[in-house]
Amino acid sequence: MYFTGFADEAAETIDGQIKVTKELGWKFIESRAVDGVNLTSVTEEKFSEVCDKLQAAGISVNCFGSGVANWSQKMTEPPDTSYAEMKRAIPRMKRLNTKMIRIMSFAIPPEVLDRDWSAEAIKRIKVITKMAEDNGIICVHENCSGWGALSYEHTLRLLDGVNSPALKLVFDTGNAVFHNDVRGVKPYRKQNSLEFYRAVREHITYVHIKDGYMDGDKEMYTFLGEGNGYVKEILTDLLKTGYDGGFSIEPHMAVVFHDNSVKSEADTRYHNYVEYGRRLERMIAEIKSNAR
Repeated sequence: MYFTGFADEAAETIDGQIKVTKELGWKFIESRAVDGVNLTSVTEEKFSEVCDKLQAAGISVNCFGSGVANWSQKMTEPPDTSYAEMKRAIPRMKRLNTKMIRIMSFAIPPEVLDRDWSAEAIKRIKVITKMAEDNGIICVHENCSGWGALSYEHTLRLLDGVNSPALKLVFDTGNAVFHNDVRGVKPYRKQNSLEFYRAVREHITYVHIKDGYMDGDKEMYTFLGEGNGYVKEILTDLLKTGYDGGFSIEPHMAVVFHDNSVKSEADTRYHNYVEYGRRLERMIAEIKSNAR
């Protein structure tokens, strides 16, 4: 078991991301952006600088937080951008000796949500996972924006349809709180994180820690255990059933990566990230102590 996180929520620069990781005493970062640019899209010069600084600090990238098939990539548009990003990511992952890449499964615009996108989603993710499989990499699909996260049944259909050892799940404890369960008829209810987790548990190879609640139509992010993400219940079950992978914090409290309206001062971001990490460590320690 190990701790990691989206350190770009603490600092934009790689120096700041390394500093906050070392303050926590951790050895890993889940990479996403440096200076506001995803690591797949930074220049070769910047990427080399990042690699050198990580190596000098003794910090590794455990997962490549890519934008492949993410919330900005619509199912109604060609998949070429995501295919190209995957191709760019692979050699960079090899240089970093990183074996996991976070993906999603193409966002479905609300106006076409009622259409059956299963065949197209499976076809596209097959292409992406084949690239991964050919290069000894694992794609971890996140229950976030994308066809495969519209419900836990969609996730299971995606896994079954792609049927590749290179496709596993990263489960985010908080995402279900804010996403509709599109099964049944409108108006859709929000997903239940514990229900979603239990349905897909056997396929989970990695975990994102986030929490929050809905205040009317507004997303409210909280420290872990203070929202409706069933974080403690999920972590308790994971540890009880032998999970020994990574726990990656994605607080979203001081900064929301895909929402430019949510910003904060640099010190606030930094210290919030540290506090979030400390609270995760304490929660894990408490769960382990109670299990004895």
